[in-house]
Amino acid sequence: MNIIIEMLYIIHNKINEFVWSPLMLVFFLFVGIMFTIRIHFFQITGFHEWLNKTILACFKTTNVTKTNDKNSISQWQALTTALASTSGTGNIAGVATALVAGGAGAIFWMWVSAFFGMMTHYAEVVLGLHYRYKNTNGIYIGGPMVYMEKGLKSKLLASLFAFFCIFATFGIGNMSQSNSMADAIHHTFGFPKLLVGTITAILVVLVILGGVKRIAAVNEKLVPFMSVLYLIGAIIVIFSHHFNIPAAFASIFREAFQVRSAGGGILGYGMSLAIQKGISRGVFSNEAGLGSSVIIHSAADTKEPVIQGMWGIFEVFVDTIVVCTVTALTILTSGAYHADDYLNAMKLDQQNGNTILLDSLPNGVNLTANAFSSTFGNAGNIFVTVSIILFALATLIGWSYYGEKCCEYLFGIKSVNTYKILYCVFIIIGAVSRLDFIWSLSDTFNGLMAIPNLIALTLLSKKVFQLSNDYFTRNPK
Repeated sequence: MNIIIEMLYIIHNKINEFVWSPLMLVFFLFVGIMFTIRIHFFQITGFHEWLNKTILACFKTTNVTKTNDKNSISQWQALTTALASTSGTGNIAGVATALVAGGAGAIFWMWVSAFFGMMTHYAEVVLGLHYRYKNTNGIYIGGPMVYMEKGLKSKLLASLFAFFCIFATFGIGNMSQSNSMADAIHHTFGFPKLLVGTITAILVVLVILGGVKRIAAVNEKLVPFMSVLYLIGAIIVIFSHHFNIPAAFASIFREAFQVRSAGGGILGYGMSLAIQKGISRGVFSNEAGLGSSVIIHSAADTKEPVIQGMWGIFEVFVDTIVVCTVTALTILTSGAYHADDYLNAMKLDQQNGNTILLDSLPNGVNLTANAFSSTFGNAGNIFVTVSIILFALATLIGWSYYGEKCCEYLFGIKSVNTYKILYCVFIIIGAVSRLDFIWSLSDTFNGLMAIPNLIALTLLSKKVFQLSNDYFTRNPK
């Protein structure tokens, strides 16, 4: 059995090395840069436009782009459910993990990933809305698998995406969330991780059995509450250490382009690792290029694919540029993160062939909790734990819908209930599994899911430009 497990680890590591190789990182950036240039840097030049058509539109009494379809969800519900899926523990534990593995420079590369990712996500959402259709129950079905089949006429790519997405739901959307939640609750309150996983699975199944309407109804209330609560707490921490803000930004920019070695030793730790961890954690956070959240956007009540694409831009902006940056500044300004401690520990661990020293340092959730504790004392741990619970629950609920629709696409509507049962079982498994393996597994399936999606976005780019030009011709600024 140990030999089989060891072989699986080796195979997994090889796949992970491939999907997050420099070639894949270039592919992610290339797609974002392509859409950024061809749509005239719309994330900047159209800032007022997409802001006015998204969050500010929620305060308007009328919306002429609505379809008033009783089976669809509102654009606000689509956004909050998409944000529920992206604003998970990746925004708290994931940012801390990026700092530990890639240094402060990883945050800069998260920004780069998000900047171009805004237009990648815009493009995939536009395609998702354009090619969506209704199933036998009158529910919209959309997402990369649909625009691959209908736009590219490639059932193979569509099936590959749906297959990888189903597995990704058990990683990025499931086990990584339940693991971070269980770890935080166990660390703060001492509750057994198995108990936490079981209770979480029960809560999730009560929501997802109600379908997309119940999922959207829960998330439209949960996401704004948890996001505002977390941001207020984080901003208080940052300003309590406001004198460290310039140094925090300086370390982000300096280490983004700096090649370093741990204690002058053999472990290279610099620009390449910062880029890798920054972009992969950025993708983990905002999912731009993965195509996953396009599935929920495709259920939105709107006639205009381009307007829903603007919601995609806003989604990435809030998730990474705002929330992830706030988390990073909280950790860096508080003094909870000491780069040299991690560098020297990794050097010694590499030399000794163990991970004892590195495991003794705060990681993920604990590092973020230490940052909050610098201002709030013992209440900081509780605050972060509550935030983790809310963020993880929202993500678990949102990602279940993605897997459900991919199962329906591949195996028919009768397969959905089986998927939901398995999904909840994996919540329990994730709660008691190894953290490092779960994060690595999530990264792997993110990359696998992105490959067919990035190919499709590149080949369908002309359709995105056509739809965009048509909309802006009809609606000049």
